[in-house]
Amino acid sequence: MSSNALMTFKSHIGGKNADVAIHHDRVEWARARGMSAKKLTAGLLTGGASLLATGVRSSDAGTEMIPVRSISSVVTKRDGLMFTKVVVVASGNTIEFRVPHDAAPGIKSLLTDLVLGKVPGPGQAAPPAASPAPAAAPAPQTSTPVEQLRQLAELRDAGILSEEEFAAKKAEILARM
Repeated sequence: MSSNALMTFKSHIGGKNADVAIHHDRVEWARARGMSAKKLTAGLLTGGASLLATGVRSSDAGTEMIPVRSISSVVTKRDGLMFTKVVVVASGNTIEFRVPHDAAPGIKSLLTDLVLGKVPGPGQAAPPAASPAPAAAPAPQTSTPVEQLRQLAELRDAGILSEEEFAAKKAEILARM
């Protein structure tokens, strides 16, 4: 896998460890050849006879790739106490990446942004930002601080206020209380 990946992580895919790389145009993963715990246990219990009969290498090794343009859905669902499955649905293929809970939101967010075209490709300019909106008029003093904070949150959520502008105005309102 090439080194220009936006994100790389380890995952369990189909019960096997895999190295996953998310690129601007594709998601690819590689499962290394190796011996599974089941195969090792069977080899020990049979004195090596099963390893001689079946071989040491796993047949599930290899690489696979999904083009970002073919991804139609990205979903997360809990998978036990420590893991979350990031399910990528693409035309003709569904793949489940099993990752730690804290990694799943970032992976899902990046994949969703790629599908929606929010991440510029190499050599491309960033998507045009929304034109700056005029500064919000100060909230009338007759409203309560709770109403003012609610209105500020709506302006922030609508993209009219930046996070910094929101925090500054919120501090101002709270200081007047």
